Amino acid sequence: MGRFNAQVVNWTLMHDCYGDVERVPALLGRVEFDDNAEAWEELGYRLVLEDDLVFPAGFAALPRLVRLAPRSARARGLAGTILRRAAGHHGCDDLLADRADAIAEFRELLDRHLRSRPAGYLASFLDLLAAKGEYHWSAVLGDFTDDFYHLACPHCAVEVTIAIGEHGCYSAIRDWHLGDVDRRGLRPASAEELSGTGRWMYETAVRDGQESLADGIAHLFGKAECPHCASVFTIADEYASANRPVLR
Repeated sequence: MGRFNAQVVNWTLMHDCYGDVERVPALLGRVEFDDNAEAWEELGYRLVLEDDLVFPAGFAALPRLVRLAPRSARARGLAGTILRRAAGHHGCDDLLADRADAIAEFRELLDRHLRSRPAGYLASFLDLLAAKGEYHWSAVLGDFTDDFYHLACPHCAVEVTIAIGEHGCYSAIRDWHLGDVDRRGLRPASAEELSGTGRWMYETAVRDGQESLADGIAHLFGKAECPHCASVFTIADEYASANRPVLR
């Protein structure tokens, strides 16, 4: 049992994607006693649409999902999916704020889960970022196998491609016929240079033995040189300022 108290939910106000106010609480009652795959599947598509839209019933369900999460991977995954959508156009800011205790409990649960080094580490890492309110990085961070980030140089405004992966870590100008041209190697941040979210991400990945993820984060929060004007800038700062979602 979590440390937060279960809120009394007026389900007549908590519609799902079909406008239904009765089906979600019924499904939650079912999965609490029977880890039924069909019930979980129906819960998923009733609470969150594929186009990133989450409904009031999704936020209302969070405390019950978090209570199930220690023993149910499906509950953990659905709660994470809901929180990853929290930066979207849902109009439920007050309802989300009321779930602060459940979200804090979920953060602790996910951190413990990551320490166990699960097979699906990155998915839980992204869920934890969302639970910490870092919706931008939760949405865009990859596994750094072959990741690309596109941004405008803050000095000359030319579009720069940032590549971080097995084929190299560099800045370049993308030519749709020639590929990435005029490559310049990235300058990864050292552990001492990192701060804030970048430092937390790096230290968590290192703690859990995720070497490739930690190395990618060090490059993402490091420096790049613009191939056009040769100015140097911090990649994460420029990318986040141009792409950070705004809560609605």
